[in-house]
Amino acid sequence: MQGQPPWLAVHPLSQEDALAAAALRASVAPFKGQLAGTAARAPFEAIMERVAAPTDVTFEADTVGGISGWWAKPARPRKGAAIIHLHGGWFNLGTASAYRHLVGHIAASAGADAFVPDYRLAPEHPFPAAVEDVEACYRGLVDKGINKIALTGDSAGGDLVLVLLSIASAQAQKGGIAPVGAVAISPVTDLALTGETFETRAEADPYFTKSQVAGLVASYLGQTEPTNPLASPLYGDLRGLPPIRVHVGDDEVLLDDSRRYVERAVAAGVDAELDVWMGMPHGFVTGIGQFDAARESLDAIGAFLKGVMK
Repeated sequence: MQGQPPWLAVHPLSQEDALAAAALRASVAPFKGQLAGTAARAPFEAIMERVAAPTDVTFEADTVGGISGWWAKPARPRKGAAIIHLHGGWFNLGTASAYRHLVGHIAASAGADAFVPDYRLAPEHPFPAAVEDVEACYRGLVDKGINKIALTGDSAGGDLVLVLLSIASAQAQKGGIAPVGAVAISPVTDLALTGETFETRAEADPYFTKSQVAGLVASYLGQTEPTNPLASPLYGDLRGLPPIRVHVGDDEVLLDDSRRYVERAVAAGVDAELDVWMGMPHGFVTGIGQFDAARESLDAIGAFLKGVMK
């Protein structure tokens, strides 16, 4: 293929963001590959709690479909619409409470209420517990009479979003309500870890090593094959899915997980697009006030979500 495919947008790295990324890289270098096991939950929580709080967004604890979590509600939300955001943390870490500020920014940008469920985590609750929980949460929103539901998620949450998108879209063919669209931010899509960027971005990625990731994934999968489409959306049937947007940093071992998923979705006839942000690490959208790219990415995500929830 000559040139850039039409579904790919590459965003250059600004000088300001290059300096901020270099500073971040220096500060996290001693901890690369260290985040593992349940002992990593408190440090991960502390990192996510530091995301700048959005203005004009209120937060409210709730239970949807039997799954507890948090709502992020902007001042003037769209009626009859909602976002489900599935948080990251490699299926082992993360809470709805710690993610509420990030999700508040997504909710504000999209002009819609967003719910973050506390799905069950591995290793205490391996696959398919998380999938069952996010599916129950989706059904809970449908039962509330919300008919325009968009899905967003980051990292492992991006995996769960793309799995849920396939499940809910298939059920809609039997009379259910399909999601109107999905955004995956630096998603994990291949738990077999076959992406070549695990090698080509091994140095560039400031956070993860393949052996670290393999351990976290193994604790989630248990006895499940990594190519099971309910665990790895890359291996699913992607035909007939609603519009999908994927945002990823170029300095990520997970870059290929994004690229190959979008490539397969486009080949299956899906309206799917990939935004690659040069010089950006995993989770760069959390760097609100730190990276221009974070704000630009959130603006683009909000514009897409507004469009599909009209």
